[in-house]
Amino acid sequence: MTEKSKPVCLVVGAGDHLGAAIARRFAREGFHIVATRRRGDLAPLVRSVEAVGGTVTALHSDAREETQVIDLVARIEGDIGPLAVTVFNVGGNVRFPIAETTSRVYRKVWEMCAFAGFLVGRETCRPMVERGQGTILFTGATASVRGSAGYAAFAGGKHALHGLAQSMARELGPKGIHVGHVVIDGPIENENTRELFPESFESRPPDGILQPDDIAEIYWHLHSQPRSAWTFEADVRSYAEPW
Repeated sequence: MTEKSKPVCLVVGAGDHLGAAIARRFAREGFHIVATRRRGDLAPLVRSVEAVGGTVTALHSDAREETQVIDLVARIEGDIGPLAVTVFNVGGNVRFPIAETTSRVYRKVWEMCAFAGFLVGRETCRPMVERGQGTILFTGATASVRGSAGYAAFAGGKHALHGLAQSMARELGPKGIHVGHVVIDGPIENENTRELFPESFESRPPDGILQPDDIAEIYWHLHSQPRSAWTFEADVRSYAEPW
């Protein structure tokens, strides 16, 4: 339970790694966390937030479904607390040769990366604009700025999300809403990326791989920036990442 006056940080796409790290970082600063993901066990994230003394509401919600996003924001504003920070952290990283990329795969990845980002951004900015303050941060990737062989679907979705973030930043900045985009260039330490990019983990020392807690500091820094010096885009990579 949380007091309704406690500011809320919404993490959409709250997985067990980066999403959980962002949740913990904001929880340590006194935010009540609302963590959502489409499916999967949310208990580990809840335990990790509570372990740092935070409070959290964990929900299953599909960010691609308009009614679910509308209902989510209404529940936060009506029952939990004022929405102060939104972090859109949905992934969608899949690899297929272009000739083997089905329309179903392309459409699903676009829905996850781009359409869901639009829905979450549109709905969460509304109460923020009414209050004249708030932060909306989108998680990008190398594919946000550079398409690579085998990643046509992912690059298409992330490029679209990048454009959405730019448009929102230009429109909402003068209204007091800080919109930012974080380009994560390189593999993040977790089991999934170890399977996707085994060569990166084999060829680098441990501190040559992006660590979730270190990335989460960047999200907190962006939110903490004074209005006179907002950053729109931050790109982050380890010292060992070629670019």
